[in-house]
Amino acid sequence: METAEKCCQANAQFAEISENLKARSTKESKDQTTKNSLETLLYKPVDRVTRSTLVLHDLLKHTPVSHPDHPLLQDALRISQNFLSSINEEITPRRQSMTVKKGEHRQLLKDSFMVELVEGARKLRHVFLFTDLFLCAKLKKQIGGKSQQYDCKWYIPLTDLSFQMVDESEAVPNIPLVPDEELDAMKIKISQIKNDIQREKRANKGSKVIERLKKKLSEQESLLLLMSPNMAFRVHNRNGKSYTFLISSDYERAEWRENIREQQKKCDFSLTSVELQMLTNSCVKLQTVHNIPLTINKEDDESPGLYGFLNVIVHSATGFKQSSNLYCTLEVDSFGYFVNKAKTRVYRDTTEPNWNEEFEIELEGSQTLRILCYEKCYNKTKLTKEDGESTDRIMGKGQIQLDPQVLQDKDWQRTVISMNGVEVKLSVKFTSREFSLKRMPSRKQTGVFGVKIAIVTKRERSKVPYIVRQCVEEIERRGMEEVGIYRVSGVATDIQALKAAFDVNNKDVSVMMSEMDVNAIAGTLKLYFRELPEPLFTDELYPNFAEGIALSDPVAKESCMLNLLLSLPEPNLVTFLFLLDHLKRVAERESVNKMSLHNLATVFGPTLLRPSEKDSKIPANPTQPITMTDSWSLEVMSQVQVLLYFLQLETIPTPDSKRQSILFSTEV
Repeated sequence: METAEKCCQANAQFAEISENLKARSTKESKDQTTKNSLETLLYKPVDRVTRSTLVLHDLLKHTPVSHPDHPLLQDALRISQNFLSSINEEITPRRQSMTVKKGEHRQLLKDSFMVELVEGARKLRHVFLFTDLFLCAKLKKQIGGKSQQYDCKWYIPLTDLSFQMVDESEAVPNIPLVPDEELDAMKIKISQIKNDIQREKRANKGSKVIERLKKKLSEQESLLLLMSPNMAFRVHNRNGKSYTFLISSDYERAEWRENIREQQKKCDFSLTSVELQMLTNSCVKLQTVHNIPLTINKEDDESPGLYGFLNVIVHSATGFKQSSNLYCTLEVDSFGYFVNKAKTRVYRDTTEPNWNEEFEIELEGSQTLRILCYEKCYNKTKLTKEDGESTDRIMGKGQIQLDPQVLQDKDWQRTVISMNGVEVKLSVKFTSREFSLKRMPSRKQTGVFGVKIAIVTKRERSKVPYIVRQCVEEIERRGMEEVGIYRVSGVATDIQALKAAFDVNNKDVSVMMSEMDVNAIAGTLKLYFRELPEPLFTDELYPNFAEGIALSDPVAKESCMLNLLLSLPEPNLVTFLFLLDHLKRVAERESVNKMSLHNLATVFGPTLLRPSEKDSKIPANPTQPITMTDSWSLEVMSQVQVLLYFLQLETIPTPDSKRQSILFSTEV
């Protein structure tokens, strides 16, 4: 191919002939001959191997390991892949390749499902990045057994595409956000339908029932995927038209920008309307992402993901070219989209940051951990304003798959993530849900962690434990505008240091707190409630709260929930009301800290309500940490709903009115 290219450049006649070669073809045209470039014909044998490799890959996926063909298919796939990788070492892979009229190659570089914002409405699109254009298509509905087809909505030549820097004076399209309550209601439905499917499978009921449930599951998961993203990714055409996509992660946004910018350096463009039609039709064959990322589209033997807690230590990073202010964020997937879970402190003016920070991240069916490394920009004038948001610069990004087999052994696993010359060292350890959610009573009764709240308040001669008052005070002093306060994980070593200080009644604890990251203080407060030997809402009353929140009559629900609340022991009630007031004040700053009442209920609901082990629905068999997923989800959702109910009530009787609760209930 290189020789042919040199000949074309050296000899115009050769170039003309090589662009208009006629080859016999019964498939591509009704005529006996069709025009191809020499380059296309030379590539055809490799293209044949590429296509057969994809077929082998699919065959292997659906061939049982016990089948005699399985090892043969493995060998065939290995030989094919080795051959392809050997010829692709020096040149750009041409796997998704198609020929256009003029003989140049147009290749598919990347494709993905995305949500487009069209006149305020969310639309699911399949987006394709070719070597010379960016194409947005809609999957047509299949009618009468016809194969998949795409409808081109719009395209932008890469030569005309830009990521418009949004001036502050310009109007940025308003992103219609879906309330967290609605998203959670979808998650509850998804969990319930998954439970129903499992129950039907166990009962060996007819496949019609299961198919009907699977259809409902697909609808709910598609809706959640459509409604959950809210991070803007805008592309601009030189002719003045802009398009807005919504995605859930900065990782994807950065990846798309990098791929497009890299390709823009080396592309030219031409496209007729006929070629556009051919290109759109070819998307079905070329696509690499075949299914919307729903659990319904997974094979039965695919992992449903991990449920529990992942401890991650971000050790250090090397490979930065110049001294910068550096920090990392961690993301995991949940319900088909990615959520930011933790952020390291900013390590200033360095090329080799040593964070050595540990985070505890809750996993909900997660399969991937992502890490993004940013340069913190303190100079407001130098901040890049893309998509209408001021953003710190991404220096690198990478991800690891969370393999249940590897992580199940409880030990720390060290790993290195490479990203564009930068290497980040991590350690990860997984604790499955039934171990991570146990309430562990303290062996010593002198501290505050793991000790009954009544004992602590009596010892301190206070109505609210000192640890709760101190943490709340410090967060209200400097954490009310911290983005993701209570949601973003604090550094585990700082949390453990604070825990130890509170346990020994260290007089310098307030000095320690003033110097710590506010997320660590928030983490300490959550840990205190999580480690209570009995939940704040008590084991005895927990089932009643769960039943009360399920009542449909609003008057009966209010009477039931308030009477239950006033039935709590006094230290529990006073502490809860103190915390409730604080959480409402946090939510008042939602426009800055992004923590709504619902977000706070999601964080604190299980922490305050989850029953002790003896009353919990924890599965007895610890060898199945991954399968007991959806009944867990439903229980957690119920706990969230209880706390959210109290957060949304405008007035709650104070502890002084506890004596009047009988009078109150008769008024209701």
